[in-house]
Amino acid sequence: MPDKRTVVVTGGSRGIGRSICLFLANPDTQIYFNYFSPSNPEAEKAAAAETEKLVADLRSSAASMSVDVADAKEVEAFFEKIVGETGRIDILVNNAGITKDGLLVRMNENDWNMVLNINLKGAFTCTRLAAKIMMKQRYGRIVNIASVVGVSGNPGQANYSASKAGLIGLTKTAAKELAARNVTVNAVAPGFIETDMTAALSEKARNAMLSQVPMGRGGQPEDVAAAVKFLASDDAAYITGQVIHVNGGMYM
Repeated sequence: MPDKRTVVVTGGSRGIGRSICLFLANPDTQIYFNYFSPSNPEAEKAAAAETEKLVADLRSSAASMSVDVADAKEVEAFFEKIVGETGRIDILVNNAGITKDGLLVRMNENDWNMVLNINLKGAFTCTRLAAKIMMKQRYGRIVNIASVVGVSGNPGQANYSASKAGLIGLTKTAAKELAARNVTVNAVAPGFIETDMTAALSEKARNAMLSQVPMGRGGQPEDVAAAVKFLASDDAAYITGQVIHVNGGMYM
């Protein structure tokens, strides 16, 4: 393990992504994360700046960049910048994701493609680029943020469920391909987590979701970040190809 780790988190400006950045922040890490919001770029930029400040308060450092993970060229430029500055990538967390919910028979092709391109293709591009670097280093940790609906399915989320199920398949395949080079690949599958995304749900939809959780409450972004921190650590050196469910018993 290097003395100072280079950490890359996609979608790190708020919510689960921000918590992951904070949980991985310490004096021995340099954190890079992207953010992207074409509908409200200034607000997202401000949120990214807040994440950078919070990381700095933990005696680490963070640098952010507006990057559309669905655009392979933008991702390549992002990774080139990181490697140019630090010479390595030790931890990659594929967290960036969106939802465009709707019933299957009413879902349009654009909403399907947008979710798959960001949630799955984006993770593929980042993983492919990071894996090449990690294989040469003979060290790396990749953690993918999947979802409970990637294993259970969910009405109205055919695109999101498919993207997260695909991410689990990507996790297991990459784990088998990279294990011999001391690179582990795992997934964390959150259930109902209190974020901006779930805050937008109606009270009826929220209650319906919570009724499926045996613990009777939603989780916090920190619950997910704690699982990511463990999988990214040397304590998890012999764990690869696994899906860790963080869902209060919503799926067993």
